[in-house]
Amino acid sequence: MHEDNKANGFTVMGFPCNQFGAQEPGSNEAISEFARSQYDVDFPMFAKVEVNGEGACALYELLKSAHPDPDGNADIAWNFTKFLVNRSGEVVARYEPKTTPEEIAVTLGDYL
Repeated sequence: MHEDNKANGFTVMGFPCNQFGAQEPGSNEAISEFARSQYDVDFPMFAKVEVNGEGACALYELLKSAHPDPDGNADIAWNFTKFLVNRSGEVVARYEPKTTPEEIAVTLGDYL
């Protein structure tokens, strides 16, 4: 999705988090290298963050408050929760972990 839409100003940004089953125990460098070598990731990968609790980073506090999950819960339930932010910086959608990039692409055109 990143590759297909970056010419239109769309960017995927990855924020690893180790709060879900300790799935990201490695260093920032190791996580980035794994994503690039195993999944050919070419979008920006940031340092590990916390997304829930007292240590949640400010970005995720903003994202979660703008769009709670379908049940009204702000906290992130599992890795790969995705948010869509438009060009004006507004959080316009939240997608739960099982939502595929293809499903997101259906609505992406409304924001490019």
